Amino acid sequence: MTTDPYVRQARPADAPALARLRWAFKQEDYEYEGDLPSPARPVDQAEQWIRQRLDGGRWLAWVLDIEEEICGHVFLHLVERVPEPYAENTPVGYVTNFYVVPSQRNRGSGTALLEALKLHARSLGMDDLIVWPSERSDPLYRRAGFQPSAELLESIMD
Repeated sequence: MTTDPYVRQARPADAPALARLRWAFKQEDYEYEGDLPSPARPVDQAEQWIRQRLDGGRWLAWVLDIEEEICGHVFLHLVERVPEPYAENTPVGYVTNFYVVPSQRNRGSGTALLEALKLHARSLGMDDLIVWPSERSDPLYRRAGFQPSAELLESIMD
C-alpha cells in the first residue's frame, strides 16, 4: 500500500468517491458564502453522472490518491471545435470541479493536480484551457499559468 500522495487519472470506478467529494466541495462553497440551501440532492445522482462521463471519454479527471483514498480532484471537459481548413481541430479544455480536502491543502496537492491535467492537455496538442475561477481559487490558477483573456466573452442567461 502506498503512503505517499500521488496524482493519477480517474477511472469510472472512482465515481462514488468523486461524487462524495463533489458534494463536500459544493457544501463548503455554500457555507463560505453563508447560504447553505436545503435539502441536498442525493449524492448517487452525481455518482451516476460522473461514472457515465468518465466512461464516455469526453470528460477526464485526475485524483489525489493518499493511502488509497481520493483526497482531491480536478476535471477536464474536452470541448470539440468545428473543423476548419487551415488549423488543427484540437479541442478546448474546460477545467472545472477542482477540489482538495482541507487537510491536504497548502502542500502542493492542487499544483500537482493541475500539472497532471496540463501535461495531458499538452500531449493532446491542445492550445487552450479555460476556467471560471472562484475568488478563492483565482490565485492558485494564476500561479499555474492561467491568465485573464481579452478573447473570451460571457453571456449570463436570465
